[in-house]
Amino acid sequence: MGPVQSAGELAAAFGGELPRSGMPAADVVDYLALHAEPGLMAMPSGRFFGWVIGGTLPAAMAADWLVSAWDQNSVLRYATPAIAAIEEAAGGWLLRLLGLPEESDVGFVTGATMANFTGLAAARWRLLTDAGWDVDRDGLSGAPRIHCLVGEERHDTIDLALRYLGLGSPTVVPSDSQGRIDAAELDCALDRALASGPAPILVCLQAGNLHSGAFDPFAAAIAVSKAHGAWVHVDGAFGLWAAAVPELAGLTSALGRADSWATDAHKSLNVPYDCGVAVVRDALAMRSAMGVNASYLIQDTDGAGDPSQKVPELSRRARGVPVWAALKSLGSDGVAAQVRGLAASAALLAERLSALDGVEVLNDVDFTQISVAFGDDATTRDVTARILAEGKVWMSGSRWHGRDVLRISVSNWTTDADDVDTAAEAVKQALEAVRAR
Repeated sequence: MGPVQSAGELAAAFGGELPRSGMPAADVVDYLALHAEPGLMAMPSGRFFGWVIGGTLPAAMAADWLVSAWDQNSVLRYATPAIAAIEEAAGGWLLRLLGLPEESDVGFVTGATMANFTGLAAARWRLLTDAGWDVDRDGLSGAPRIHCLVGEERHDTIDLALRYLGLGSPTVVPSDSQGRIDAAELDCALDRALASGPAPILVCLQAGNLHSGAFDPFAAAIAVSKAHGAWVHVDGAFGLWAAAVPELAGLTSALGRADSWATDAHKSLNVPYDCGVAVVRDALAMRSAMGVNASYLIQDTDGAGDPSQKVPELSRRARGVPVWAALKSLGSDGVAAQVRGLAASAALLAERLSALDGVEVLNDVDFTQISVAFGDDATTRDVTARILAEGKVWMSGSRWHGRDVLRISVSNWTTDADDVDTAAEAVKQALEAVRAR
């Protein structure tokens, strides 16, 4: 399921000197298809469980083809009113589907990294503005320090976004055995941050831990954050979609009380790469942090805003269109069924693996992630390597709580019971082969 050609072979196929005479377009496409295939992974497969990578819904894929054919620079409502209307509709549907405040602005970015960046940029603007500092005019030099607090097991893209924004390293708050932030410890950390007087506070929470799939205790964590005057941002790259499933409501309770949210549509929703979603309750903060004003831009003045006011890019493709197509094709019940199916497949696979001798499922499988160990680290690494070499499924290795693990992510809408059976059998055979050496 992984690439079968080396980097050197692929470089030889695609590199070399640029020819003086061009190749006919059809031949170029044929060449790409022929020579790229050995260097690709079977990411669209229902048996691909690596990282957190979803498949692609048919309607979303076809919509993405239209986006390329239309070739619209989706920056201004004046220039591409159809794209603006489609993305605005998709944003409104997402807010209602996920139970987020209807007054929020929604921007379609490349992925969760930039969605986190966008939400945190809006937070920076609002917190410094409320502290009496004009960051647009004066920059960060001499600005009040923003105290950023994060859970011990937040995703690294939170730290990356903070670094991009010049906010430095965050204060780390302990997490429990599943990676959920400890709300009592957060309360104490907030007290310490404000011990010397009022200061801007930013708290980052998580919907869906990378290794366990666990969700932070939003009700308690947001309550103590708000009691300290904090802006609360939620990184929900794949987990935010649990809010669309009524029976998973316990995981996302009170999540809508935060101030900004980030997710990937190409994870649990299954639209093509690339498409992240940034949601910010404070529309003024989002547009002030992201927007650009120039004399040559004919900007929207009816209150809805231009697409460019909600994302970092000025020039971009209409990546919200496949989201609209996915939502239109599924409906709210279909989205719930799809996300419910991902969680059910993960639970079934975890159950099958737990029944195998010598297999440890290390996390509570509440959503779509499974972390597995096979005794000692060396055995776990060997089993993981064997699984990858056999190629029946693809699962990625990682390290969690001081142990090497096989990390399994169920993210593809096509994953079914047969795929789960194949995955469980692949793990069993790999373990038996390692033991037999």
